[in-house]
Amino acid sequence: MEPGLLLHFLAVAALAGYFHTVTGFGLGIIVMSATSGLGILSVASVAAVISLMMLINGVFALPGKLQHIHWPSVKAAGLGIVPTILLGVLLLNFLEGRATAWLGILLGLVIIYGGISLFMQPRPRRTLSSRRSFAFYGGFSGFLGGLFGIAGPPLIYHCYRQPVELARISSMLILLFSITSAVRTLFIGLQGQLNAEILLLTAWSIPVIAAATFLGRRFPPPIPLKLLRQVVVLFLLIVGTRLVVVALGDVALLEMVSR
Repeated sequence: MEPGLLLHFLAVAALAGYFHTVTGFGLGIIVMSATSGLGILSVASVAAVISLMMLINGVFALPGKLQHIHWPSVKAAGLGIVPTILLGVLLLNFLEGRATAWLGILLGLVIIYGGISLFMQPRPRRTLSSRRSFAFYGGFSGFLGGLFGIAGPPLIYHCYRQPVELARISSMLILLFSITSAVRTLFIGLQGQLNAEILLLTAWSIPVIAAATFLGRRFPPPIPLKLLRQVVVLFLLIVGTRLVVVALGDVALLEMVSR
């Protein structure tokens, strides 16, 4: 990897790690969005690096927060997460080898969905949702996590609807994303997909993620969280739309050539 691209990736990782620590979400989707058009790695490789980065973030962000977690909800979500992660990884492997244009469309739509979900303001419930609902949203998040390493949007929306303190929600999300990343990493590792390039890039990212996480915990941004969220939403919508438009053009070109 060229030094310029490596530095760009590490800068993206630092910003994403900081934002993730402050809000409890954002690392995966920001990294995938910012690197999707650079050609640094394949989608599958970026997703693998994201999973490892999420694990690193969790190791540094979770200490001292486990007592805030509502464990019955985490267990229910985990039951939905594990099997759907495997389905997402298998679908990614299939599309990346046979239908890259459609993979680009799907990635763009997921990024747009992530941006919209960040923009939405969930209406808080009066009572805690059922464990079945946590399992459902956990399954949806697990599928997206397996597919692109972006497990956030469904669980974020669901968790922020709960009548629970924000600190407990943030801690629960970080833990669930760490579980998703651990399962995904184990699965692709057993498939032999954790190559030297992925491990090396992750190794470069470790001190960056650690520093960004420390800064996020000690020095939250001096700007309103709402404004920070709006900037990220706009970025995601632009990137996602661009990916869809470019991929649709590739599909149309392939159809013209095949005729």
